[in-house]
This record gives sequence, structure tokens and C-alpha cells, in this order.
Amino acid sequence: MAAENLASTIHAGQWASHRLADGREAVFFADAGHALPKQITDERELDPRGEPGELRYDRLTGDWVAVAAHRQSRTYLPPKDQCPLCPSVDGRHSEIPTEDFNVVVFENRFPSLGPALGQLPMPSTDAQLPDAPHSAVGRCEVVVFTPDHAGSFGSLSDTRARTVVEAWAQRTRELSALDGIEQVFIFENRGQDIGVTLHHPHGQIYAYPYVTPTAKKIAAQAREYYENTHKTLLGQILESEINDADRIVARGEHFTVFVPYAARWPLEAHLVPHRHVPDFAALTEEEKDELAIMYRDLLRRFDALYDTPTPYIAAWHQAPLNEADRAATRLHLQLTSPRRAEDKLKFLAGSEAAMGAFINDITPEQTAARLREVNL
Repeated sequence: MAAENLASTIHAGQWASHRLADGREAVFFADAGHALPKQITDERELDPRGEPGELRYDRLTGDWVAVAAHRQSRTYLPPKDQCPLCPSVDGRHSEIPTEDFNVVVFENRFPSLGPALGQLPMPSTDAQLPDAPHSAVGRCEVVVFTPDHAGSFGSLSDTRARTVVEAWAQRTRELSALDGIEQVFIFENRGQDIGVTLHHPHGQIYAYPYVTPTAKKIAAQAREYYENTHKTLLGQILESEINDADRIVARGEHFTVFVPYAARWPLEAHLVPHRHVPDFAALTEEEKDELAIMYRDLLRRFDALYDTPTPYIAAWHQAPLNEADRAATRLHLQLTSPRRAEDKLKFLAGSEAAMGAFINDITPEQTAARLREVNL
């Protein structure tokens, strides 16, 4: 049945939570000086939400793997007039049941994790296969940056970029409090070369019931350094990069952008806060103000390198949700692109894909110099 207007709360004119026709949550965020949509009514007749997919534990590597066969039927590169992320207008109903909005975050209709929540069991210590896989508990959300179908995060206004950052902070705070969640990951895949299935400017948020392999490795390195020195590893790396200066791209009052010393990709940059903060929810208002502009401008630098838009993955590394990791692990952006020339991409082959041993064809110093020279 169609959902009635079910706004649970309106918070100081900044955001409001509603329910879609199948019960999924949709949270609307307003730009500064703008009003939230007054009424949200999802008139679609949607089937009830399905059962979660599966989480299977790989005893050989110690990793969890999500199996989500239902995602095979998700929308794939639709034309603009069928885009599920555009506003609902002229009788055409989309995932966003209003004619206009600023920023909206909603539960993914085809999630890899969820909608159920809960704790994962301790993995078995023997090599016997389990009787049954575990339900893929967790949460997957879509973050729509703008009602405009064209463009990208890099083309957003200062105000809109700031609203998206506020949405990331609010969703990090809310998702971190859900039962069983151990890590919140914010990311954006941009471009068909990356594998996007929808062109509309958007990102995603995954709330995992476990700590992912990459986050586990970063946190372990950070914890060991913190225990030995009582300093944060990324803070010391940032200080070294600033002193060296060869790989610095941009500096602000609260953040610095640099190409990492051991960059894996032909285009890679990190955006790091000067102060130790574990996640978006811990940022001050002033830090969020600067972050929005510096991140948006970094994306513009990537796009300015070539005549056509640059595909990228924007990965926001936040500390896992335990005290030891939060004390040692700092929020940071890892922005990467496989583009190594105007008409060439780097594909992960045997060494990288199978062994995780990367080979970069471009020196980080060359990449930093090119990004610095861009006129914004």
C-alpha cells in the first residue's frame, strides 16, 4: 500500500525522516536557508521487502563475503526519463516521492546488507562448512546529491556540497548506533569505467556487521603505532608529507590534500584532517564547512586533467566502532582513479587482483604536480 506522510521528526529545519511505500526509511536534508519538503507521500504500490541475502565466512582468508543474488534484477543504466533517483514529476513515480528536494538518503531497494539487523556469530575455528549461511544483516543506503540528473559532486554549489557533508555526518551518527554495526563506510563510484549502474549523481553508505579487511589492516597499523608512541599514525604521516611538500596538492586551515608516498593508482589523493577525528560525526561545524569545499575542489582537479570526466572511487575511511580503533584511526578520504592517460585505464590483473601487490606506472610526485597545476 502507498505510504502516508510519516515524518517522524523534523530537526531544526535541517533534516526529516519519512517512510517509503515498502517501509524503507528516507531522510531529507535541506540546504542552508531552504525549507524541507512539506509533505512526502509515496504513492507507489511496492511489494514487501524481501529477505536478506547471505553472509558467508571464508575460513581460508578470514573474510566475510556477502551473497546477494537479488541484486541481479536492479535497475541498470536507465534513460533519464526512467531514472529512479530523479524527483517524482508528471505522474512518474521514482524512489524519491516529491517534485523537489536538496539532498536525500534512503535505504537501498536492492541491498547487499539488510534490512535485518543483528550480531554476527563468532566464526567457526574448524574447516567444516556451516550448516547454513548467516543472514546478511546490516544496512545499505543511497545518498542522492541533487535532483539534477546531469553533473556530479564536483559541479555542486558550496551550499549543496556542505549539505551532503552534513548528511554524511548525520547518517554516520545514526547508523553507528544500530544493533550489530561495527563499521560505517561512505563512498561514491563515478563513471561507467568504475561500474556504476545509475548516472544520476549519488553515493552510498554501507553499515557493516563486521570490520572489513581493509579497515582491519589500517586499524591494526594505527593501533600498533599508537600503543608504541602515543601518537596517531596518520597524524605523523600528514606531518611528514607537509614537511616534505613534494606530494602536497592543497592545504587549508583544517585539512590537507596530498598524493600518498606509496600511491597504488595512477591518480590517487588523500584528504586528511589536521585534528584527530575518527569519523564524520566528530567533525566541528567549521571543519565540515572547509571539508565540503576542499573535497569538491579536489574532484574538480581530477576532472580538469583530461577533456572528459574522470572515473573515480571516493572512499571515506572511518574508524571501526570500538574505543581502541577510534583512539588511533583517523578519518580520511582515499580518492582513486584507474585513468592513466586520456584513453587508457589501469586494470587490476594478476599481481594486483590476486596478490594485492600493486604496481603504479606514474610516480606520486608527478601526479601531485599535475593536480597542483590545475586552475580551478
